[in-house]
Parts: sequence; C-alpha cells; structure tokens
Amino acid sequence: MKKNSIKIAMYLNYFVFAILLNSVGIVILKSQANYGVDELQASILEAFKDLPIAIVSFLVASFLPRIGYKKAMLIGLGLVAIACISMYFGNSFSAAKILFATVGVSFALIKVSVYSLIGTVTENQKEHNSLMSSIEGVFMLGIALAYFLFPAFNSDSNPDAWLNVYWLLAGISLLSFGFLFFAKFETQAEIPGVNLIDDFAQMFKLFTKLLTIVFVISAFLFVMIEQGIMSWLPTFNSKVLHLPQNISIMMASILAITLAIGRLLAGIITKKINWIWVLTFCIIMAILIVIFVLPKTVGLEVKEINTLTDIPIIGFAFPLVGLFIAPIYPLLNSVVLSALPQKLHSSMTGLIVVFSALGGTLGSRIIGYLFKNEGPENAFFYTLIPMSFLLISFFILKKLTSKNEN
Repeated sequence: MKKNSIKIAMYLNYFVFAILLNSVGIVILKSQANYGVDELQASILEAFKDLPIAIVSFLVASFLPRIGYKKAMLIGLGLVAIACISMYFGNSFSAAKILFATVGVSFALIKVSVYSLIGTVTENQKEHNSLMSSIEGVFMLGIALAYFLFPAFNSDSNPDAWLNVYWLLAGISLLSFGFLFFAKFETQAEIPGVNLIDDFAQMFKLFTKLLTIVFVISAFLFVMIEQGIMSWLPTFNSKVLHLPQNISIMMASILAITLAIGRLLAGIITKKINWIWVLTFCIIMAILIVIFVLPKTVGLEVKEINTLTDIPIIGFAFPLVGLFIAPIYPLLNSVVLSALPQKLHSSMTGLIVVFSALGGTLGSRIIGYLFKNEGPENAFFYTLIPMSFLLISFFILKKLTSKNEN
C-alpha cells in the first residue's frame, strides 16, 4: 500500500467535489436570475444536493469496505462527469436539480471512502487530526476556486455563457478518474460485521453510545451554520451590499479562503494546544463577529461598485467568520473517529455524512426562509442560536472522549 498515492487521490477527489458541491450558492443566484424562481424555491437545490448524500451514506457506508473504496470513488467521479455534461445541455432549474442530486450521490461515496482511508494512512491521533484538517483545507481551496471559476465564464451579453464551466468541470472529473484508476493502492479494509446485515446493524449500534449522539448533534449544528452562510452569502452580497453578480460571487470566495486557512492552521495549532480550547476560542470569535461586525456591514452605504477594490474595507469583514468556524468540523470528526476502532470508521463516517447533509439542507432552507420573510439584512443574525448550542456541545464531547481515553 503506497500511502502517498492514497493521500494524493484523496486530495484530488475532494478538490473536484469542493467546486461542484459548493457551486450551489452560485447556482441559487443564477436560478433566480435565469430560471425565474424565488429565494425559497431556489433553496431547494440544497436539499437536492444534501438529501442524496444523507440517503446514500446511510445505505452504503456500513458495507462500503466490502465494495472497495477505490471502486466506490471511481463510480462517483464517473457519475458526476456525466451530470456536468447533462447540465450544459439541460439548461433549466430541473437540470440543476438533477445535477446536484447526482453530485450528492457521488460525494457520499467519495467522502465515506476518504474519511475511512485516513485511518489507514495515519499512525496516531495527532497525524489523524493533521491529515483530516489538511484534506478539509484543500476542500475549502476548491470552494474558493469555484467563486472565481464561475464568474470567469459569465457574460452580461449571453445569460447562458456560464454553462460552459460544466465542460471544464466534467474534464477535471475525468482527469481525477484517470489518476485514481491507475493509482496503485489496494488496502484490505476491516469489515465491521460478519455479513451485510450485520454491517448495517453496526451503524445503529453506534447510537447506543452517548459520544455518538452528542457528536452527530454537534456536526448537524455546525453544518447548519456553515452551509447557511456559504450558500446565501452571494445573495447577501447582491441584495444587501448591492454588488454586481460577478463581484457578489467573488466576494463570497473570501469566506472559502478563510475557511481553508483556518483548517490548514488547525492541523498545526492542535499539535500544541488541546482541541477543546482551540474550538472554544473559535466559536466565541465567530459569535463576536456576528454581533459586532455584521451590523456595520448591513448598515454600509455602498456607492457604485465595479471592482473588488471599490468595496469599503468593512465589506470584507463578515466573511472573516470563516477563519474561526473553519477548524470546528474537521477537529470534531477527528476526535470522534480517533475514539473508535478502525473497523467502525466507515459506519461512523456514514453517520457524519448523513447528519452533515441534513444540517446543510436545514441550514440553507432556514436562511432562505429568513431571507424572504425577515429580510436579507437580518437572516444571518439567527446563526447565533446554533453557535451557542455548539459551544455547549464541545465541553460535553471533551468529557466523553476523556472518559473513553481513560
């Protein structure tokens, strides 16, 4: 087993899906402009992405080791290449739904495989934590690229020009497919049960652990916050700051960049500082940004803006929340996976993906509802509620994992 080949494959696959998954905020904005749907209707795209992730992860995660992680990832990449080409020719809100449903199914296979493989190429909890954070950091870099990639294909004179980006995305997916196909890594994964039924039962047995229950609630709350902000930040920039579409999308990339930096730094910082204090500091800083920085952004008097340099400095401040919420997800995942036997990592990852997907869907729907009914200038203030619950959950998890280690 060549560990470097496995790591490169994981990085590359995650990078591809980062662009596709997190283009949902851009496509939400485009759907309102091109396909005549309102905010609440457009927010359903998040559900078409996340519910297939949840369903497929729930059904296949426990016995994916029997299928083989490499084969599962190849299937995911092949499906998504076809879906990108279909979006180009479909050019409709229905085609967008099909695209994100396919991306969701494929990502379920990719994420369960990647998270399960991390345990096979790391020797201890610190290595696990570092690799998990860096992979999620690369994921955020892919998200940041998406915010520049889509505007590069946009044209004011041709409303359909942006669809050409899907030819490039299909090509990247096929390139990743080729690398993975020829990569020499075959690893014998531990099977959780004695047969398929027992494999599936192992996932449900995890719910007998209080650690699992508290963790999935924490993952749910975090993704609700992250996806709610990420999916609707382009619309916030457009409707509150009154930025042009291209600049609204590129501005949202600041959030992705700060998320990437935060996650890459987390792998370094947690080697010296206990994860509980890192996460406590991060969530408190995020709360302070929402309370003190966001109101100044909402009250900003914006003049004519044609480029990023025309935006006042305070306009860049709110996306910096990503720097502080960034370490939360990978560190929580690493903590709980490190506390479980290797053979249960695939099943636990299935639960991680399921509740992350549900949190993402609910978060986007709630923010979409608030944008429509409370106004885009007020919607993000409601993220303070799940942030507060998340802070409490950190200390409960710390106590539970400390008992587990003892």
